[in-house]
Amino acid sequence: MIFIAGATGFVGSHLVNDLSAKGHRLKCLVRSARARERLSARGIETVTGDITAPDTLKGVLAGDDLVIHLVGVIEEKGKSTFRAVHTEGTSNLVHEAKRAGVRHFFYQSALGADRGSWSGYLKTKAEAEEIVKQSGLGFTVFRPSLIIGPWDGFTRKMVDIIKLSPFLPVPGKGNARFQPIYIKDWLRCIGSVIDAPEKYISTYEIGGPEQLTYSRMLEIMSEALGRRKTVLRIPMGLMKFSASLLENILTSPPVTSDQLRLLEMDNICDIDAVEKNFGFKPVKFEDALREFINK
Repeated sequence: MIFIAGATGFVGSHLVNDLSAKGHRLKCLVRSARARERLSARGIETVTGDITAPDTLKGVLAGDDLVIHLVGVIEEKGKSTFRAVHTEGTSNLVHEAKRAGVRHFFYQSALGADRGSWSGYLKTKAEAEEIVKQSGLGFTVFRPSLIIGPWDGFTRKMVDIIKLSPFLPVPGKGNARFQPIYIKDWLRCIGSVIDAPEKYISTYEIGGPEQLTYSRMLEIMSEALGRRKTVLRIPMGLMKFSASLLENILTSPPVTSDQLRLLEMDNICDIDAVEKNFGFKPVKFEDALREFINK
């Protein structure tokens, strides 16, 4: 049985679709009745629980389970803080996995995860990694750069900006580099882990075949949509000031100060990381966009 925590998010939804189509037996951890009904209607087993509430996890795992932990937040909202979800939530799920003696534990971290990072997101991702690695369980950790595909939040937000704005707004210089990877290629990578988990007991950085600046990604998206526009660089200081004001007013601001700071640093790995570790070359950003951006 493959147990998935985070089955209703962007990556999790694609993973559920892929694995169910291949005939795998799945059990998904869900928090809402709506999610449970949607998955149950497809014949997928569900269990109600929340990784931040350890009492709800008791008995949800079995010894033959392969656990895939995808739960994460990119911004803090109320009780869903980085520490509560990434660090404490992972600790809770690992504790239950150890109690059940599961056969393998997969954790989705993030490229750049570092316990010494200024970023609460990257710091707690690294703390969660350490919990998994010190658990005594067979484990695999992925550290992906930006994952793109149908329904992904980054592309959706950028498409809205491109369609609505008369220009392409770029915070700061827009020179930070990213290594976007298509969700289909990420699925191929995790498919290898699922097929032979004992061969992938390590941490793997996951990135596409190109290192692209934020500005260049925005230009490529604009071209793919047939809406070429002039780039307008907005001073980062002004963006951060605006973000700090909105954070005090809105519960879900369009961008946070931490997210803007992340746009000032590279998020890249070995250009051949996927090919070296998983035996195939991922598709380029532009080619991936052609498959889904206009649909």
